[in-house]
Amino acid sequence: SHKSSKREWKPLEDHSCTDVPWLLLFILFCVGMGFICGFSIATGAAARLLSGYDSYGNICGQKNVKVEGIINSGLDLTHKKYVFFLDPCNIDLVHQRIKSLALCVSACPRKELKTLADIQKFAETNGSSLCSYELQPSEYTTDPRAAKLCPKYPVPESAPIPFFHRCAPVNISCYAKFAEALITFVSDSSVLHRLISGVMTSKEIIMGLCLLSLVLSMILMVIIRYISRVLVWILTILVILGSLGGTGVLWWLYAKQRISASAFETQIAKDNLQALLIYAISATVFTVILFLIMLIMRKRVALTIALFHVAGKVFIHLPLLVFQPFWTFFVLILFWTYWITVLLFLGTTGKQLP
Repeated sequence: SHKSSKREWKPLEDHSCTDVPWLLLFILFCVGMGFICGFSIATGAAARLLSGYDSYGNICGQKNVKVEGIINSGLDLTHKKYVFFLDPCNIDLVHQRIKSLALCVSACPRKELKTLADIQKFAETNGSSLCSYELQPSEYTTDPRAAKLCPKYPVPESAPIPFFHRCAPVNISCYAKFAEALITFVSDSSVLHRLISGVMTSKEIIMGLCLLSLVLSMILMVIIRYISRVLVWILTILVILGSLGGTGVLWWLYAKQRISASAFETQIAKDNLQALLIYAISATVFTVILFLIMLIMRKRVALTIALFHVAGKVFIHLPLLVFQPFWTFFVLILFWTYWITVLLFLGTTGKQLP
């Protein structure tokens, strides 16, 4: 009678759709994604995105159609596949673009060109004219228009960006200045600057600790299968001792830092002291809450042991489940790459303007 009254669980036979409205909403979302992607591909100009274009509306690497009223448009640039900026470090933060005349050239300068004579020699030797189309290489050193129509020299050594055919300076100092200016533009916080510099200084340690935690987690999942009962009590004791020890160390560091900070009244010392105080108070609150939770739920330890035992069995029979977070991360990367690509295609829709 006990067996007959027990509910039989048949997940492979009794399964059914439970969230039909949300399924329909998700299908509509996927249809919308496909529509936006198709619209961006149909109306966008992939050639402008990949091949690039000059300041006169010509797409590099192909024959172009003349635009009425625009000089130097409609050129045959089949053999000029790279976009070259006359002043690549002149970056406009407000409009997020390079404030420079752009030309299509056949080759990027692979070494620094210090004078107009060097630019002229480069054009004659490599067949790549770095001055605007109005000037012939023989006129670079004689025509007064060369001051405006030729690149700002010294011309830095540059190399083409893979897949995007833009000549980018090899020395990234100007882009470092751009990044610094961008951070200042977004937030002029000295604390943010120090935080970023601290993270970059300790990046090897942070990566090492992340790798160590991953290895320890995998080892723990293996041993959880065999010593789940003992492991629960060991983990409980370790968590309690760790919380107490960590809280004590933080308060000790705060007291020590407060004594030494009086002798060195610097902004960094004040920031460290304030951070230690916040960490110590947070650790104290966490420890008190943890003690209360363990006191109230001490009778649930048996259930925790059973759950650990089942979890150990699951990971033993399905070892690839360990890599589920990696797969999820990889799929999310693909998803964001897809949307960034669609966004770039949408940015190239509409009429081309020089």
